[in-house]
Amino acid sequence: MSEPAVVELVQAELAYGERSLWSGLDLAVEAGQFVAVLGPNGSGKTSLLKVLLGLTDLTSGTAQVMGRPVRRGSPRVGYVPQRHGFDVDVPLRGRDLVQLGIDGHRWGVRLPRRRHRDTIDELIEEVGASSYAHVPLGQLSGGEQQRLRIAQALATDPDILLCDEPLLSLDLLHQRTVVDLLHRRCRDHGTAVLFVTHEINPIVSVTDSVLYIVAGGFRHGPPETVMTTEVLSELYGSDVEVMRRGERIVVLGADEAAHHHEHDRHETVRA
Repeated sequence: MSEPAVVELVQAELAYGERSLWSGLDLAVEAGQFVAVLGPNGSGKTSLLKVLLGLTDLTSGTAQVMGRPVRRGSPRVGYVPQRHGFDVDVPLRGRDLVQLGIDGHRWGVRLPRRRHRDTIDELIEEVGASSYAHVPLGQLSGGEQQRLRIAQALATDPDILLCDEPLLSLDLLHQRTVVDLLHRRCRDHGTAVLFVTHEINPIVSVTDSVLYIVAGGFRHGPPETVMTTEVLSELYGSDVEVMRRGERIVVLGADEAAHHHEHDRHETVRA
């Protein structure tokens, strides 16, 4: 009997009142796959992650993780949230943040058992953060903080990592470091990655498929079949040009098309 998909959505719809973010969404993510989730602001990318985290219920359809309905707090699901800096005087150290991924759901403060200490050390070493694990978080760079967030997300050895704009505000060097960490986790452990982003170029070399969501419509498939002028123009309902310059993908007109599409939708609602 074959293993179930790590994530499977069947005819999934998410709506808020009369506004449907997406509907009829079928998506299967297999072990070790790296899936990029793209689209303009407000298209429902982060909402998709909230569904898989058990924080938001689908309007219709089904969502499963490892063949079971999604539930809040599942150890099978790791989460790397959008990056927010820590105040410089926050006393929390790097290893304290990682420890929260193991026992942060428990009430009260307790000393970690030896097994927990070993696990924390292994996670920190895996993401290359051993040299600053005891430094207060507010004194670390954005890239260093993001390594520790990834270690925290890996604390339960999840089957899938949900990453919400993990490269925001990082320079190119730290972006590359974070992408390499996640790709290595895919390759070596078979962990699937669902990676929400506005910019595909930092991850295009490691991306197996793209889920592109625009104003209720979507397309899923390999980057070379989704990131095309024809497909994106159809999704946006306006002219969008996709150009390739070496290994980079340049999308022209998407912002204007998204604004135009959103304006038309509001005019239709008012009518």
